[in-house]
Amino acid sequence: MPGSVWTSLTSLVGQAAQGAGAVLTGLVESLRNLTSTEEERRQVAFTVAMIGLSAKMAKADGVVTHDEIEAFRDLVEFPAQEAQNVARLYNLAKQDVAGFDAYARKIATLFEDEDAILEDILDGLFHIAMADGVLHDREGAYLETVAAEFGFDDVEYCRVRARHVFEGEVDPYIVLGVEPDLPFEDIRKTYRKLVAENHPDRLIARGVPAEFIKIASERLATINAAFDQIELRARTV
Repeated sequence: MPGSVWTSLTSLVGQAAQGAGAVLTGLVESLRNLTSTEEERRQVAFTVAMIGLSAKMAKADGVVTHDEIEAFRDLVEFPAQEAQNVARLYNLAKQDVAGFDAYARKIATLFEDEDAILEDILDGLFHIAMADGVLHDREGAYLETVAAEFGFDDVEYCRVRARHVFEGEVDPYIVLGVEPDLPFEDIRKTYRKLVAENHPDRLIARGVPAEFIKIASERLATINAAFDQIELRARTV
């Protein structure tokens, strides 16, 4: 992420630390007035969302494992000199009196009518939650609530969940968000659309920092595997 973006984030964290009560919701409001380019504002907003919601998830779960910390660092790549500010924001989020549902609603207003970037955030949270190989009940309830606050319905939530949580055989139709009886050519069109939407260049264009591209890589691998499975079935019918 550009140095100027980290400068902006540092400033916002300083403002939040001086406040009281619902620090994260105040931080979201400050993002609206951030003096920077639109690209920088969106990148800061995405990073703040990931740090804040990750911290809230850790608090909701009650236990933070080493694997989850490593998964967080894997997604939130920051300069060594910014480690203190990232930790500061993370701890502020954990201590914030505001509920995570209220914070998720605030994040949703920052990316209004931009379901793709909200899905990127949800994917990142799943990546962290599944770092130890298990989606714990509290984590699952947390993620389901965040998805609802983002405006996702049950079908959309299940589609994202299926990319991360493997319980027995993965249903490729859920992964692609299509019905099993849909003609194969229509499924292929949906698949190609998903591949185009999740190209790294498309993510960066919608404000996802380059450090988060691993989210897209994992998502594409799951989408490709799902389509390969459906294509194989179509050939054998």
